[in-house]
Amino acid sequence: MDKIFSNRTYDVLKWLVLVFLPALTTFVGVLGAALGWPNTDTILTIMVAVTTFLGSLLGISNIQYKQNK
Repeated sequence: MDKIFSNRTYDVLKWLVLVFLPALTTFVGVLGAALGWPNTDTILTIMVAVTTFLGSLLGISNIQYKQNK
């Protein structure tokens, strides 16, 4: 099976999903609560859902890659 993207691309995506997006979600949540932004809970729910979805896709991709290696 051919690779869909390079190892570098995978590493960047992995960093985004495992480090950046959770940190950004926390940052938005803290700012939203401190500044009284409306709909902060809805925004956080969406951000967590997107991060979880992308993490699942990366995990599945990693498992498939290891099985085919």
